[in-house]
Amino acid sequence: MPDTQPVRPSAFPSLDAYAPDEIARRIETIGVAKARLSAISTLMLGLLAGAFISFGAMLYTLVMTGVDMAYGPERLLGGVAFSLGLVLVVVAGAELFTGNNLVVMAWASRRVTTAQMLRNWLLVYLANFVGALGAALLVHWSGVLEANGGASAHVAVAIGRAKVALDPGQAFVRGVLCNALVCLAVWLCMAAHDVASKVLSIVLPISGFVALGFEHSIANMYFIPAAMLAGAGDVTVAGLVGNLLPVTAGNILGGSGFVALVYWIIYRRG
Repeated sequence: MPDTQPVRPSAFPSLDAYAPDEIARRIETIGVAKARLSAISTLMLGLLAGAFISFGAMLYTLVMTGVDMAYGPERLLGGVAFSLGLVLVVVAGAELFTGNNLVVMAWASRRVTTAQMLRNWLLVYLANFVGALGAALLVHWSGVLEANGGASAHVAVAIGRAKVALDPGQAFVRGVLCNALVCLAVWLCMAAHDVASKVLSIVLPISGFVALGFEHSIANMYFIPAAMLAGAGDVTVAGLVGNLLPVTAGNILGGSGFVALVYWIIYRRG
């Protein structure tokens, strides 16, 4: 007699990761949804992402305060702390400009128009900036950087000064490398079936870009204003703009060109 019992779904999530071609299909489909999201939803989710990345930046600043380790392990520890930001973005849900560079996959397949893609990027970028600036203001007003004799404030100032002093060409290349790793972190998340696997997928790529000193435009929207608010008189609005322009351009190339378009050519071109 054939078995007529209905097949019951497993109570446990699959442990098999999605294959790369399936990840490409899923990211393309999600890109369509992102490009068609309403303006108010896009802006609100963008505000959240700016705040979430700032939480990671805040924790990074604290962890780097008074740390007494060799240079490499110290940077790696800070990178693990900074990973909090993208974990919140991916698991809690938010719209992050650097991750949304992957919308290029849907654009390359002609499922969204250039205008739709650029609209998404512009709204998310502006909302990320407002969210990050608001977080920097709240941290300043909270006084938490003044704890431990103001040691964290000194670290915040040093971070901001280093970023505005960066050569524009180096800032651009560091932006390229940074968002290649950020978008690869998002790519790896799309292979996972459960939250724990998503978190694990995020930590190593994000820790890597932070430890290596690469530049993330949205994180810098927090780090540089935080330094200004902490009393760094030589960190100015002009310095903020001078950093964000090359870093943002590099982020777009790294995420859109080196990840999205490469995988589109491999898996979705046909």
